[in-house]
Amino acid sequence: MADKDDLLALGREIRRHRKALGLSQELLAERAGLHRNYVGFLERGERNPSVTTLFRVAQALEVRAADLVAGVG
Repeated sequence: MADKDDLLALGREIRRHRKALGLSQELLAERAGLHRNYVGFLERGERNPSVTTLFRVAQALEVRAADLVAGVG
């Protein structure tokens, strides 16, 4: 199970990539097929996403899932 620091690091990476694309949380959520509140939870490290969700977020951000977890752990 991921610890809080790992989830926070993942959230920072999601936020960094989202902002680099100029996307709002709402638009990222729409592109990934998620609820906008859930994107906020991810960015704040409050949720531990499934691998499927991680792939959906990565695809919506136009990056590889590995890019999102590179700094985690």
